Amino acid sequence: MASPSAVPEAFTRAVAALRADSPRPEILLEEIAAPQRLAPYSFALSATVLRAGDEVASGRLILLHDPAGHDAWRGDLRLVTLVTAELEADLATDPLLPAVAWTWLTDALDQHSATYTAIGGTVTQTASTRFGELAGPAPTADLEVRASWTPISDDFVAHLRGWCAMLASTAGLPPPGVASLSDRHRTPAS
Repeated sequence: MASPSAVPEAFTRAVAALRADSPRPEILLEEIAAPQRLAPYSFALSATVLRAGDEVASGRLILLHDPAGHDAWRGDLRLVTLVTAELEADLATDPLLPAVAWTWLTDALDQHSATYTAIGGTVTQTASTRFGELAGPAPTADLEVRASWTPISDDFVAHLRGWCAMLASTAGLPPPGVASLSDRHRTPAS
């Protein structure tokens, strides 16, 4: 990476915006080492989503900047994400899940007024059963969303909030301010 004085202003503003916002309390963000070979400038965040103290989803959001621009990006800044979550086993075979998971991303970006272009990605659902020496835990199912898009405006807070909303949907969290029935404390009957 170039010396701090040579870092382009567009990249510096984008990183500052991504650092400035705090998502809902169930989503823990931390800066991580960014990949160095994808673009001349990069910045990365990791996220852990907790529900009732258990990790239910995780993700990475990477900001790439190439001052020369990229034809495929249709711009010089790009956001890239990978989100994974464990699923209930019956959801792993639902043929509608990939389309629904994709809308979790696009709807969340749109609801937070994050303007973008050149969006693309994949949604993968897997089911795993262990055998032999690895036998033991019940079968598991996972969802993975990989996507990238080019921000059109400088409102990177909107992109971060949209990404965090997608993480919350992937993790099955209720909307902010809404408690799920399983989260309510019940008083024993007397």
